[in-house]
Amino acid sequence: MTKSTIGFLGPRGTFTEEALRKIIDKDQKTKPLPSISEVINAVQKGEVDKGFVAIENSIEGSVNTTLDVLTFEADVLIEQEFVYAISHNLISRFDLTKDKLETVISHPQATAQCRGYLLKNFPSANIEAANATAEAAKIVSEERANAAAISTRLAAEIYGLKILDENIQDFKDNQTRFVMLGDKISKKTGRDKTSIVCFIKQDRPGSLLEILQAFAKNDVNLTKIQSRPTRKALGEYYFFIDLEGHIEDENISTIINGLRKKLREVKLLGSYPKVTNND
Repeated sequence: MTKSTIGFLGPRGTFTEEALRKIIDKDQKTKPLPSISEVINAVQKGEVDKGFVAIENSIEGSVNTTLDVLTFEADVLIEQEFVYAISHNLISRFDLTKDKLETVISHPQATAQCRGYLLKNFPSANIEAANATAEAAKIVSEERANAAAISTRLAAEIYGLKILDENIQDFKDNQTRFVMLGDKISKKTGRDKTSIVCFIKQDRPGSLLEILQAFAKNDVNLTKIQSRPTRKALGEYYFFIDLEGHIEDENISTIINGLRKKLREVKLLGSYPKVTNND
């Protein structure tokens, strides 16, 4: 039997891979892909069996690329969620002192999460963007003598870099929520979460309230709601909603079926076990 393959945001050494390694077996086949969009679409096309992507960060908020691709570009389902504590590290080829470090390279979100640290310790350093924190580590390992990357401990191991400083994020309680994507609705566990996307027929007063009341009247707790542009016209939005419960729960299925009669579209993104503080 061929072992399944899980796609993730590459290159090797990203926070996504570091998080993924926490929940899979050591012999699990994985495949790094260049972007979140390509991970999700690889699942859609059957090029990988599962995909693992970030969907939300406790500091920077939602990963909008993930939300938009799940909404508009692919019909895949969230099968599992996983929350991982993010620890940013300053890594380099050499033991650089403050006066020798000229450039810091990382993904813009990682740089933003370490903004205070960089201003305090390296106010004159040039900040350069990379497509991923692991890509920043790779660049530093190959090209840059007086540069450091903000990246993972895993990337330091993979690319043979030294850790100059660790846990450099401005907020120590920095967590990212990742989701495992596939083609199935996960089995009901009794402590589940359902993710949906709602498109209203037209922008009018009370549209969002109508959606919220449907859940409130049935005593269903919403854990997240966010509006995003529909990409069709300025001022048109869809609503991404996380709610407690499983699509197989009678009250949840009744609410969603009712909304489908009132709204332009309701897209199910998955029902899956929710993470608790004990997980």
